[in-house]
Amino acid sequence: MLRFHNTLTNQVEEFQPLKEGEVRMYICGPTVWNFAHIGNFRTFVFGDILRRYLKFKGYKLTHVMNLTDVDDRIISEAKKKGITIDEMTQPYIQAFWEDMEALGCEKPEITPRATEHIPEMIELIQKLLQNGKAYESEGSIYYRISAFPEYGKLSKINLEGNIVGASGRVDADKYDKENARDFALWKFVPPDETPGWDAPFGRGRPGWHIECSAMSMKYLGESFDIHAGGVDLQFPHHENEIAQSEGATGKPFAKYWLHSEFLKVDGEKMAKSLGNEFTLRDILAKGFPALAIRYLLLSVPYRKQLNFTFEGLKGAVSTVERLTNFRQLVREAKTESGSNPQVKAIVENALKSFEEAMDDDLNTSVALAAIHNMVREINIVLANEQLRKDDKEAVLDAISKFDSVLGIFGKEETLILDEEVERLIAERQEARRNRDFAKADAIRLLLSEKGIILEDTKEGVRWRRKL
Repeated sequence: MLRFHNTLTNQVEEFQPLKEGEVRMYICGPTVWNFAHIGNFRTFVFGDILRRYLKFKGYKLTHVMNLTDVDDRIISEAKKKGITIDEMTQPYIQAFWEDMEALGCEKPEITPRATEHIPEMIELIQKLLQNGKAYESEGSIYYRISAFPEYGKLSKINLEGNIVGASGRVDADKYDKENARDFALWKFVPPDETPGWDAPFGRGRPGWHIECSAMSMKYLGESFDIHAGGVDLQFPHHENEIAQSEGATGKPFAKYWLHSEFLKVDGEKMAKSLGNEFTLRDILAKGFPALAIRYLLLSVPYRKQLNFTFEGLKGAVSTVERLTNFRQLVREAKTESGSNPQVKAIVENALKSFEEAMDDDLNTSVALAAIHNMVREINIVLANEQLRKDDKEAVLDAISKFDSVLGIFGKEETLILDEEVERLIAERQEARRNRDFAKADAIRLLLSEKGIILEDTKEGVRWRRKL
């Protein structure tokens, strides 16, 4: 029984989608004004685990993740550089998908850009104007929070006085509003300024919050199953999405709200001023493999803060190497026909423990423990040469199931060496037979430089690629 902690109710609830067997899910994507940092990717890896596990459970999934390609920051940076917002954002959009692929994140089914959905935003704002939940002031359109009594039901925020948002992105609008808490749906843009779009209520551009309401409802309907994102978006962004969407439709917006916690670096909040705000590319440039970064980001359950350290990342490198080597060791094991009841029990217990952990609000740390317990126990079986043919297939099938959710075993490559490496391995073997160990060691070093690691076993020379 799959259960999630629903921020809306502040309870762990059994997951029951609105339509049996199908899940419609929206996860807030990046604002593409710069390269995404590892705090962002903690959320996106959580989203990837969520989508993978929903599919693992047999649901037909429609996953939407937006790209915010127009906001104050993007416009400001584009003006500084003397380029259009499209010229500003396009390289970062490409970089984002490259980074997601490097981390092994599956691409959502639908990835809308805000600038391509302005008509949907205008239509939504018109509905809010017509029913009195929005108003015009000096050319801009604002949401009237007082017209939505349920405002604050997601974040449990106290509405007394002015509100300061956790994300640091509360609209700092330089326009007149009825109430300081009201937020911009549409920001006035003079005719001589860009970017701007014409609308029945005047030229302007969308506020941040209206973008996600319009795009999510276009592709998922007025009510859908899951809305997720980082905890920093809970207020004001997600709170405002609910107000806008439910204010326009009169229907529940999203049934389940999931929020991933913050990532800290060496115990401190990540910030440019502290010099600890790392992009994924910064860390890759230090020589760390993306697979290890992914492992570290998912190793702590999403609702707990993750403390990122380079020592921890080094440990993750060793861990994923052990996992990839284990799979290779099992695949190459020479086995006799039949099965070992002990192995069958080990595998069945691992799969059961894994699924129970993931059913428990995606408890990745317990799920990983189930995998590592299986690896340890099967390694003992291998050492005692007790693995049988049926067992081998069962272990590999379990690995495949684990990896379909967590994506931590790495891509399995066809182990074919090029002619040069084959020749070097043959020369090394000949040198060993001739007891020329200096030459054999020199060849091993040369192969290592080419990314090939040799392991001498009683069954012959095994090799693997460096991660």
